Amino acid sequence: MEEPVKNTFPKKEHLSSLLLIGKLFAGGSKSLAVFPLRAVYMPVENAGLPAVSVLISVSKKRFKRAVKRNRVKRQIREAYRKNKSLLTDALEAKGKKLAIAFIWLDDELHASPEVEEKVKKLLQLIAERVG
Repeated sequence: MEEPVKNTFPKKEHLSSLLLIGKLFAGGSKSLAVFPLRAVYMPVENAGLPAVSVLISVSKKRFKRAVKRNRVKRQIREAYRKNKSLLTDALEAKGKKLAIAFIWLDDELHASPEVEEKVKKLLQLIAERVG
C-alpha cells in the first residue's frame, strides 16, 4: 500500500539560519518573479537540512498593518504546503537541497486561489531550473 503524501510544513523546513539567509541575499543566488511574488533560491550543501528550506517575507513598506502582512504570509505558507511536492520530488530525485525565499511584491491583497496558482508556477519553474 502506498503512503499518502503528507502536506505539512514543519518547523525544520522553515529557513531560520541567519548565516544561510545572509548568503541567500548576498549574491550567488538565482531569482524568479511571477507577480505578485518573487522567489530567491540557491542550492545548499548541508546534510542537516531538509530538501527545501523556506523563508516568507512581506515588507512593512507594502502593508503597514500587521494583520494584512500576516494574511499574505498565511496564504503563501498554505499554498507552499499544498504544492511543495512539485519541488521536493524533483530535488530528492537528484539529491539536491535548496534554500528559498518568497518575497511579496504588491501593495494589494490577492485572493488565495490566485496566490496558490503563482506559488505553484514558481515551484514548477524552480524545479525545472534546478534539474
